Amino acid sequence: MSDKTPIALTIAGSDSGGGAGIQADLKTFSAIGVYGCSVIAALTAQNTRAVTGIFPIPPDFVRAQMDAVFSDIAVDAVKIGMLGDAALIRVVRDGLQAYKPRWIVLDPVMIAKSGDALLAPEATSALLADLVPLADIITPNLPEAATLLNLESPIDQPEAMVAAAERLLALGPKAVLLKGGHMAGQDSADLLLTGEGSVWLPGRRIETQNTHGTGCTLSSAIAAHLALGQTVEEAAKSAKAYISNAILAADRLQIGKGHGPVHHFHAQWAERGR
Repeated sequence: MSDKTPIALTIAGSDSGGGAGIQADLKTFSAIGVYGCSVIAALTAQNTRAVTGIFPIPPDFVRAQMDAVFSDIAVDAVKIGMLGDAALIRVVRDGLQAYKPRWIVLDPVMIAKSGDALLAPEATSALLADLVPLADIITPNLPEAATLLNLESPIDQPEAMVAAAERLLALGPKAVLLKGGHMAGQDSADLLLTGEGSVWLPGRRIETQNTHGTGCTLSSAIAAHLALGQTVEEAAKSAKAYISNAILAADRLQIGKGHGPVHHFHAQWAERGR
């Protein structure tokens, strides 16, 4: 018998435009070399310009999907994305507590690239109480971090990023990757904070409007690399390199008239001369 196939599970919303959510997660898993499973928590009608509709999946059917996957398939890492409301958050919490996967990556999805809200405002407290403490790593961007911490001022300086990451870590996750893409200027460094210390993951801003799905892709890349056996720091660094290259290659794709997707298969398509 060969070595075990690395497996990652995404619990998130479906993006009919294919650039974010479940679709981005599965593309990322495949590109990195990990088998992907999915639990669909919401259906969205969206494209590169807007989210025009959201249909939450009933919580009991979300649990049924989790039961079906975990009862048969040896999942190494779970990535959690868009859940939408408190009832979905609680049912995912219950499933994770029952099955206890090795790794849990939480991307606190709140707002789409188009600016449309993806999380009910009253669900933030449920996210903080029920899922954040279960996570091995959470991956908020700066606006999401400000919302989670109920900050009145934006996080717009490196020192403020450090302070915010420390407060987020105190909420219970084992690690925080605070994404710095919303900072002004050409630097786009992320901050990884764990109980052992902090490390900056440097990056340069890439000029493109094709950035749809960057957050989903980064968090699912972390889950994929954890499933492959990397440490949290190794997985964060590997995922940062992957998403940077996916953004760098995004303009090779011509998808839609708004914020197009990153290029998940940049390496594979390049090998075939595309």
